[in-house]
Amino acid sequence: MKQYVCLVCGFIYDEALGMPEDGIPAGTLWADVPANWECPDCGVSKADFEMVAI
Repeated sequence: MKQYVCLVCGFIYDEALGMPEDGIPAGTLWADVPANWECPDCGVSKADFEMVAI
């Protein structure tokens, strides 16, 4: 599983955790997150996220 960081505010989307409060179950791959999903902290789109190397 990978993590993606918002380049604007630093919020991290973790595929292993998902975003259950947004209807995205744990284990949801980034590619499967809806295109219209927005950063819960600052509201930018998926295009403003980058994969984190861990």
